[in-house]
Amino acid sequence: MASFRYTVFDIEGKVERGKLEAYNKEQAQKILKDQGYKIEAINEIKETIWNKDLYFGKIVKPREFVVFLRQFQALLKAGLTIVEAIHLLREQTKNKYFHKALYYIEIDLRQGKSLTQAMANHPKIFSEFFRNMIHSGEESGSLEPTLSALADYYHKQHQTNQKMKSTFAYPVTVLVVAIAVVVFLLIYVVPQFVAMFNSYEAELPSVTKFVLGASDFVGNFWWLLLILIIGIISLIYYLFKQEKTGMKMERFLLKLPVIGSILVKSNLASIARSMSSLLGNSVPIIQAMELTENTTSNRIFKKALVRTRHSLIQGGSFAEPLKKHWAFPYMFTEMIAVGERTGSLPEMLKQVASFYEEDLETANEQLKSLLEPLLIITLSVVVGTIILSIIMPMFELFNQIN
Repeated sequence: MASFRYTVFDIEGKVERGKLEAYNKEQAQKILKDQGYKIEAINEIKETIWNKDLYFGKIVKPREFVVFLRQFQALLKAGLTIVEAIHLLREQTKNKYFHKALYYIEIDLRQGKSLTQAMANHPKIFSEFFRNMIHSGEESGSLEPTLSALADYYHKQHQTNQKMKSTFAYPVTVLVVAIAVVVFLLIYVVPQFVAMFNSYEAELPSVTKFVLGASDFVGNFWWLLLILIIGIISLIYYLFKQEKTGMKMERFLLKLPVIGSILVKSNLASIARSMSSLLGNSVPIIQAMELTENTTSNRIFKKALVRTRHSLIQGGSFAEPLKKHWAFPYMFTEMIAVGERTGSLPEMLKQVASFYEEDLETANEQLKSLLEPLLIITLSVVVGTIILSIIMPMFELFNQIN
C-alpha cells in the first residue's frame, strides 16, 4: 500500500486537496474518479522514517480481535453485506493500524475481491490459519458460524496465554523486587557500617566478611555485573534461536518437573484447539495439520506434527505417529484414535482441548502455590543474611564498649 497526495475539482469546480491510500497510482485515480472528482494532480508520498507507521508488538490486541470477530458475525447475522459490515467496523475502531487495514480491505471488496483475498494483503493481522478458516467459510456459504468459531478459538487462546502469563508474573515480580532490595542493601546500607567495622579490633565473622566483599564488588563493578547479565541473557536468546541448541533447550524445559508439565499441556491444548477448529470448518486434514504446524512455536511439537503430516500423506493415521512420540500422553493419542475410528475427530479434538485447558489451569495454580512460599523463603534468607552480617559485629562492638 502507498499514500498519495492529490489536488482535484469537485462537480461545482471547487478545488479540494487531501491524502488517500491505495495499492498504486492507477487505483488512487480510480477511487477519486468514482467519487466524481476531476483530477488535477496526484503524487505518491515517499515513505521516510518520519512518516512511516511504526508499531511494536501485536498490531491488534487479542481481546480487540475477538471483539472484532463477534461484531462482524453479529452484523452479518443482522443482514448486512460483508462490505457494509467492514465499513461499520472500520468506522468504530480506534486502532489506527487496524483501521488502515480495514480501509484497504473495504476497497478490495468493492473492487470484487473475496474477503480471503482482501485479508491476504495484511498477513501481520490475519494469519494463514485465519485466512484458511475464512476461505472455507466463504466457499461453504457459512461465514457467520466460521466467524463465531474463530472468535471462540482466539478467546480460548487468549485466556490460556493470560493464565500462563499470570502464573509466571508473580515469581518474576518477586525475583525482581528481591534483586532490587539486595542491591540496595549492598550499595547503600552496608557501606555505611564499613567505617565502624574497620575500627573493630577482633576478627569479623565470616558472613560479615563475605557481605562486605560483595558490597564492595557490587559498588565498584556494578557495570561489569550489568554487562555479564546482559551477555548471559543474549547468549541464552541466541542459543534458543539456533535450531539444534534451541530444540535441546526446549526438550530440557518440557522434561522439567511441574513447569515441563505446564508447557506440554499448553501445547497440547493449542494443537487440539487449532485442529478442531480447522477440521470442524471442513479444512482437509493434511492442510489443517500444516496450518497447525505454523501456529505451533515449540519445535519439539512442530517436528512431531511434521512427521504426522508426512504419515497422513502416505496413507497413515493421525494417532499412530503421535503414540511413538514421548511428548504426547496416552490419553491424548487414544482420544484421537477413537475420533478417527468413529469419524468424530473434530468433536473429539474439541473435548481434548477443553480437558487440557482445564488441566492447565489446575497445574498453573499448583505451580503458583509451590513458587510463592519458595520465593518468600529465599528472599527472607538472603535479606536476613545481610542484616545478620551487620548485627553480629555490632553486638560485639557494644560488648567491647561496655
